[in-house]
Amino acid sequence: MKSVQKLSGLSKGITISLLAAALLSLFISFAAQAEQSKVFGNYTVHYSVFTTDNLTPSVAKQYNIPRSKKRALLNVSVLKKTADGSSKPAKAIIRGTTTNLNQQLRELELREISEKGAIYYIAETPVDHAEILKYKLEITPQGEKITYTLSFQEQFYID
Repeated sequence: MKSVQKLSGLSKGITISLLAAALLSLFISFAAQAEQSKVFGNYTVHYSVFTTDNLTPSVAKQYNIPRSKKRALLNVSVLKKTADGSSKPAKAIIRGTTTNLNQQLRELELREISEKGAIYYIAETPVDHAEILKYKLEITPQGEKITYTLSFQEQFYID
């Protein structure tokens, strides 16, 4: 029975790793299509927004994200430039809001996903067809006293 439990645990680990890889590749895929970035000193903040219907059902289930054309997913990562000129993922405290054109403000609940050396911060928000959301993020990299502000807007076409 112990060998079955070990196999089951191994199977779970493999499943989680495969899902993490799927999520990572999905984020990278979307990042390549719609990624934007901004440099703040030694930090580069990469961000993208897309509707959650683009997630595969298994990835959406793994991360408890409802798939819908009417839900947007914000994906943020922070990279720190190292002494040798390369970049490495950095943890951060990120607070964010969205505002629509009617000035309705929504607080974003960003959550950290840390997988295989990558760190992402994601948040969901409802969207309507042709809606324009203005995003405002306050980003404080771990160990830093300065907070960087990133603002951008995105329009969603869901029909």
